[in-house]
Amino acid sequence: MPSVPSVPTVLVSRQGDGAYAVRVRGPKSETSHVVSVPAALAQSLGLSDLPGEELVRASFAFLLDREPAGSILPRFSLESISRYFPEYSSELRNYLAYWRDAP
Repeated sequence: MPSVPSVPTVLVSRQGDGAYAVRVRGPKSETSHVVSVPAALAQSLGLSDLPGEELVRASFAFLLDREPAGSILPRFSLESISRYFPEYSSELRNYLAYWRDAP
């Protein structure tokens, strides 16, 4: 019977400096990241009312669909994602909708 790859767990917590600490736990590894969320980015995406944790979690889901957790930079700003993946802004709402509707 083929095995089903496990989906990594993404844990997000806001730090005192306004950045977000992110841990991605997979079946054989764990990575840690520090992510900043510029207010202008949330505004430009029309998501200024969205909690930062949700924006970061959806952004990591987007990234993990494209690369392994170990390839994600240990420290970055969400605004840099679109430099590597131009479709980030247009696809992010799909990731947000998925996480909101998930059981």
